[in-house]
Amino acid sequence: MASKIYILLLIFAILIIPSYSGSISIYWGQNKEEGTLSDTCKTGRFEYVIISFLCVFGNNQTPQLDLDDHCDPSNKGCVGLADDIRSCQSGGVKVLLSIGGADGSYILMSSEEAKTFADYLWNNYLGGNSTDRPFGDAVLDGIDFDIEGGSPLHYDELAGHLKNYTSAKKVYLTAAPQCPFPDVYIGQALSTGLFDYVWMQFYNNYCEYKGNASAVQATFDEWSNGVPATQFFMGLPAAPTGASSGFVPQDVLISQILPLVKKANKYGGVMLWSKYYDDLTGYSSSIRSHF
Repeated sequence: MASKIYILLLIFAILIIPSYSGSISIYWGQNKEEGTLSDTCKTGRFEYVIISFLCVFGNNQTPQLDLDDHCDPSNKGCVGLADDIRSCQSGGVKVLLSIGGADGSYILMSSEEAKTFADYLWNNYLGGNSTDRPFGDAVLDGIDFDIEGGSPLHYDELAGHLKNYTSAKKVYLTAAPQCPFPDVYIGQALSTGLFDYVWMQFYNNYCEYKGNASAVQATFDEWSNGVPATQFFMGLPAAPTGASSGFVPQDVLISQILPLVKKANKYGGVMLWSKYYDDLTGYSSSIRSHF
């Protein structure tokens, strides 16, 4: 009888202990030294790879993609990435395109421009059709909103349009807001409930880690409780040189911060900027087994 009670208690304990299953998302595209997109996915360390950036759009500008020296989209030099994208996707990695970025020229001036830009993204990167698709016939998994300037207007409408297209597969929407809540530029769009993943940038901001892990947890919880999205990620630079401030040593993240933020019901994992900086430090390899 005692053994049966012990077994029942053990089963109950297993059921009530929270189970964490975190992922790593990483930005790729801003330094040729970071290797190919395909090789990035083949590391097996990343569930989401975000191609960055489409940094010019709106205000009657022709949308422009900037992938540093990886390829030149102006002469269809990025079409070869189609094979890399499909290779990533066949390995279970979601590949998204990030719009915006810290440097660029972008703003949506009207509801009509939001719809026009949504059509452009759909036809050139997602499930639509165009003769000028920068990545050929590869179909990306979604769009990442890294809006760090311009105006906060009309991104909610852009998100709505992107979610309304008839697609053979789900179109993911993600966002990389600054960690102060709510975000100045993307807060209104995030309130729509249309976003799947949110990776808050805990760097170059007053709310980054400064020795107090509980303060980081409070900010993380403010986001996860205040925004109707599926999962939330802690965004970090993967090397001290990856941002002006906010780098967290791997051992500190593992021992002090992750045990706290993983308590959030919508904890998703960690976002890293970027593949180039991750190669310098091996950051993702160091933290991978601690999710």
